[in-house]
Amino acid sequence: MSAVPVPEGRPAPVSILLVEDDEVIRRSVALALERYGYRVATAGDGLTGLERFREGGHDVLLLDVMLPHLDGVGLCRRVRETSTTPVLMMSARGDALDVVSGLEAGADDYVVKPVDTAVLVARIRSLLRRAAFGAADASPVEAARKDTVLVFGDLAVDTAGLEVSRGGEPVALAPTELRLLLEFAANPGIVLDRQTLLRTVWDYGWEGDTRVVDLCVQRLRKKIGAERIETVRGFGYKLRRT
Repeated sequence: MSAVPVPEGRPAPVSILLVEDDEVIRRSVALALERYGYRVATAGDGLTGLERFREGGHDVLLLDVMLPHLDGVGLCRRVRETSTTPVLMMSARGDALDVVSGLEAGADDYVVKPVDTAVLVARIRSLLRRAAFGAADASPVEAARKDTVLVFGDLAVDTAGLEVSRGGEPVALAPTELRLLLEFAANPGIVLDRQTLLRTVWDYGWEGDTRVVDLCVQRLRKKIGAERIETVRGFGYKLRRT
């Protein structure tokens, strides 16, 4: 699909790889996103989507859950083996199993089809803000950063260099996982409820699905230690100071 021309002097548009097997949905979503100035590449099945992703140059992946040859969950897992590119999953039903499977595979967020274009664009912008920590419109957690390394037991968080290590070994985190950890690190020992985390990490200005928080915390625990983030039942989560 042809890209929208870029006026001279303006930065290149954000590139989105859309993997959707329904041709009507694929074309309509691509056209809608191009109207917002995005450059959209498309694929009709998971294996083709994986090939196009490996060609490089994509800022966001928009994946349908149900895809031929390689489903969206499997594709997300393959992507996460080598990349932290933001991934937004699309589910036709919003089925709990689809959602959980996608988030466990490493997706950053999900939307339920049919999705309003304005909502989809808002979610994409949110993903891009999480990935671009230096952006001027980043959340208040950015202002809290100092040129220091915060240490919590065997966990070290370089809030300026955006690097994390555990026991001296580097820990690779996806953008949303890193942003979540930075939020915890800025508030050690303080219980953060799920709705607060949706606002500060996911940039949701409306009621979001708290499952994205729970699943991201679960992924983060696997990487930094299950004991590092405590669950305070009925309230939320907190980062242990030591």
